[in-house]
Amino acid sequence: MASLSSRLIPADFTPAPSLLPERVIDFDAVTAFSPDLDAIGFAVTTDGEVDAALGLDRAALARAGFEGKPGQSLLIATVDGPVVFAVGAGAAGELTADTVRDIAATFARAASSHARIGLSLSVVGAVAPESVGQVVAEGTLLARYRYSELKSEPKVTALTAVELRVEGAETSGVTAGIPRGVVAARSANLARDLANTPPGYLTATDFADLALSLAETFGLDVEVFDKQQLIDLGCGGLLGVNAGSAEEPRMIKIGYTPNGEPTGHVALVGKGIMYDSGGISLKPSDPMHLAMKMDMGGAAAVFAALTALRDLSSTTAVTAFLMCTDNMPSGSAYKLGDVLTARGGTTVEVKNTDAEGRLVMMDGLALAVEEQPDAIVDIATLTGAALVSLGPATAALFGNDQALVEQAKAASAATDEQLWQLPLEKKYRKQLDSDVADLSNLGGPYAGATTAALFLNEFVAGLPWAHIDIAGTMQSAADDSWRSKGATGFGARLLIDFLLGFRRVR
Repeated sequence: MASLSSRLIPADFTPAPSLLPERVIDFDAVTAFSPDLDAIGFAVTTDGEVDAALGLDRAALARAGFEGKPGQSLLIATVDGPVVFAVGAGAAGELTADTVRDIAATFARAASSHARIGLSLSVVGAVAPESVGQVVAEGTLLARYRYSELKSEPKVTALTAVELRVEGAETSGVTAGIPRGVVAARSANLARDLANTPPGYLTATDFADLALSLAETFGLDVEVFDKQQLIDLGCGGLLGVNAGSAEEPRMIKIGYTPNGEPTGHVALVGKGIMYDSGGISLKPSDPMHLAMKMDMGGAAAVFAALTALRDLSSTTAVTAFLMCTDNMPSGSAYKLGDVLTARGGTTVEVKNTDAEGRLVMMDGLALAVEEQPDAIVDIATLTGAALVSLGPATAALFGNDQALVEQAKAASAATDEQLWQLPLEKKYRKQLDSDVADLSNLGGPYAGATTAALFLNEFVAGLPWAHIDIAGTMQSAADDSWRSKGATGFGARLLIDFLLGFRRVR
């Protein structure tokens, strides 16, 4: 990418290391493990029988402090052959696809120094074999993720082979689910790569160049709009936020067209603030400011999800708009009191330059409406209020069409990317009134996630729409199940599942 070379960045640097060919892993369902594995994990529930192949009974495990609780692991010494781990699975009667995913993640992380690993599941409850294959692939690959591209001597052991043995299940059924899990995890790890990459290594221009370079690989149509083209389009929100930056903005329009007649058409809009200083409304220099390289997590999730659609034979047509710029303070930066004109003509008074996400999103939503899709979904690291309300484990969900919202909830349940619906309370809409423009970009002191959603709702022209606020879930402070420390890639797997199952709601 030409724009990288001008900033003294290593020529071999890539913002998307998860897509490198050498990261391909052999993932197989087996009836017996290969003799050359480095480590084998045995899932152990809190009740029921313990797999004799583990070499220890329940009493011996208890003496070592291992009870089989979720998240527990125990390294068991062996004289020769692969090292062995007991992995907590919880109560046998409570196993779900989510807990199986967590078991795989716990083992993969416990065996992080080993390249060839195998996991044995003696019980999976009512989880179908195909689902077992999918979630084990996801849990394993998500848990082993590490962003180490800028370390001189990374201490990372890359996985080369994973074997999965499921007692009582046909290997063909388990095998059938593995590819979907691998593709979903690849997409989530791509979103993580993008969000973890420092802002000096990944500008809006770089993101656009990356999308163009990968378009053919993943069967996507990519069109990039530069600053002049954005001026011609009247995208005053994106241009206004960009005004203080030395880096040009980019809008990345991406299309996916399925083979055969599409079963639906969804427009996606992703917030791509490559770095958010707050602009003139400068953020404090604290750990949250440091994390603002992840303020493009919505755009990363959308792009990553699109890379999965052809491989998973999605029948939903997609048009996506990634609204990309950084938000910087300078003599040319937009100011409090400025009025910006969105695509379509709506005028917006700026009352806080750190409420910039909704300003770039309004242009994307207006353009999405022009595509006349069956539904619009946007995803954005939009408000601190979402984090305060729901914490770092759950994203806020809003919408103007309950049937569409229910589809998003179903995708959330399937992927363990938690959503909680908050009310799109119309009584708060008057807080967005402006004395000098059609709208202001800030509501009152309360219900900030809701007033932000109400602002976005002004630009969807009544089309079925759902809004996902991932400000709280964009990062994890520590390794937690399948969530690796750093950017989580939240939204990528959720969007994939949503698009694969999308049904028209009107």
